[in-house]
Amino acid sequence: MSTVTDTSNREITSVRLLNAPRELVYEVWTKAEHILKWWGPEGFTNSNKEMNVSVGGVWRFTMHGPDGRDYPNKILFTEVVPNERLVYEHSDDTDGSSLQFHVTVTFEVEGNKTRLTMRMVFSTQEERDAVVREYGAMEGQTQTLNKLEEFIAVMLSENPPASVFVIRKELNAKREDVFNVFNNADALTKWWGPAGFDIVVKKLDFKPGGIFHYSMTANGMTSWGRFIYRDIKAPERIVFINSFSDEDGGLAPVPFSPTWPKEMLNVLTLKEDGDKTILTIMGGPLNATAEEHKTYEENYGNMEQGFGGTFKQLEDYLAGKR
Repeated sequence: MSTVTDTSNREITSVRLLNAPRELVYEVWTKAEHILKWWGPEGFTNSNKEMNVSVGGVWRFTMHGPDGRDYPNKILFTEVVPNERLVYEHSDDTDGSSLQFHVTVTFEVEGNKTRLTMRMVFSTQEERDAVVREYGAMEGQTQTLNKLEEFIAVMLSENPPASVFVIRKELNAKREDVFNVFNNADALTKWWGPAGFDIVVKKLDFKPGGIFHYSMTANGMTSWGRFIYRDIKAPERIVFINSFSDEDGGLAPVPFSPTWPKEMLNVLTLKEDGDKTILTIMGGPLNATAEEHKTYEENYGNMEQGFGGTFKQLEDYLAGKR
């Protein structure tokens, strides 16, 4: 006579209903070029060593923490049912690993959405409690699924970019206050754009199909930029195409590189975290050539630096409003 073992006191389970077809959710979970963009809690990035999603296959990767530490990980797949189920053993990929747990991920169709369930089971309750206490595992899993949801939003956009850039910023302000600095022309002149540039807003029509048209001036040189808004869901999400522009709002060549993509699709999301807000921008080239994609990918570091300066201006502006 078989018995059923109750594991509830030594497991962590998260469920998320995702507004996407099951095949897409499974794809962004099982392809390295996708999962490396969203895996892990806020502030973490990833680098891949190998990924083979098959029974007996291994995914080895390193998570780079916001504190500068590296965390090697190893996942050994023991069951793979495409579009339905993944089962694996997760360890920290070191000799004599002290961290190991069993994971089951299921992908269930629910109308035109996907119910994703991630269940982590530890050997003992003490091990589960230690991971929760020392690594913030429950909150980390929530943040990871938030990032998955944001990434899927990009993949579902019309003509999704093949190369996706991701950057996040924690802001010490409520979500509504952060959202409002994107729909106020005077506010945008105070923080938008590269550090050291003066911004003048020629037009702001903050609605789907509307335009944000502005000039940027530094060292006596002026260039023009524009957003074309695709979707706006206050105060959660703004989808827009940004590009360089001419003075009349038309599309203009990129002044600093002949191989830089002419248009960029961006999905900006705002997530509440108590009295703080996590701002995330995911995006990439739109209707770009292979050479333009290559140039874009080679400049991730420069984009992180550029957005870092812009976000610092935003942070200072919000601090001045408090």
